Amino acid sequence: MGSGSFERVVLITGATDGLGKATALYLAERGYKVFAAGRSLEKRMRLDEMARQKKLPLVTLEMDVCRDQSVQAGIARVLADGPIDVLVNNAGVGYMAVIEELKMEDLRQQFETNLFGVLRVTQAVLPGMRERRSGRIIMLSSVAGLVSPPTYGAYSSSKHALEGLSNALRLELFPFNVQVVLIEPGYIVTNFQQTAKELAQPYVESSKTSPYEKIYSGAWAGANEGRDSSKSTPEDCARVIFEAIESPNPRPRYGVTALATLVKWAKRIASDRMLDAFLRRKYRVTREAAPPPAKSV
Repeated sequence: MGSGSFERVVLITGATDGLGKATALYLAERGYKVFAAGRSLEKRMRLDEMARQKKLPLVTLEMDVCRDQSVQAGIARVLADGPIDVLVNNAGVGYMAVIEELKMEDLRQQFETNLFGVLRVTQAVLPGMRERRSGRIIMLSSVAGLVSPPTYGAYSSSKHALEGLSNALRLELFPFNVQVVLIEPGYIVTNFQQTAKELAQPYVESSKTSPYEKIYSGAWAGANEGRDSSKSTPEDCARVIFEAIESPNPRPRYGVTALATLVKWAKRIASDRMLDAFLRRKYRVTREAAPPPAKSV
């Protein structure tokens, strides 16, 4: 898309925290005019103040990707300033629980944010890009969109769905010169993990009496190891997103972190059984002994 300039307009969802915030600041520092969308007024005010202090071309706006009216109002606000050149679909949440115990309302909310929210914003932005025959849509997926660790069923399935949506969209938009790029980060420490922990609290409280207690403890131990060993920062992800935006011929997907690279290659060369064995070791999943047969009376 060429070098960044004030004329290049980027809309980022979920941009007041974590990867979205890092990307908003990174792009604004390189001359892109950034509209940073988010739900929290407090976080938007903090980001606005940071932009003022640094004299960055960054404006925040209220947007809840789960609400049609909020999305339409937010998009209208941006378009009043000019066309949208780049959309970064970053807003997302994570519900962590085993499938048997997963509450249906939690699964619905998982998809409402991570998939339907993406679709809602993308559909609102696409007509302008299609008519201008120009634009780029960046989809924040995850390594969990490639593999599905235990307790990640809800989150991974939403990201697998996002991958499928993006793959189709990439082909459908080819005639109109609108490019779709998937970003697949591995473990990067942000407030996402804290939010996921809070959302999982009801499952945590009941895990001691769950038949899946060992699955839960292994999954949380694996997550803690990922947090402790992670050397990647949100800025690392922002740099990859910047590369995907700037490239005249972007790749369909970009990994972020060493884990993302490992998983990508493992998916290509390893069998499902080998991947399952790796994930069982990482998350300490072992086969339980069968209960003793009931004594006959």
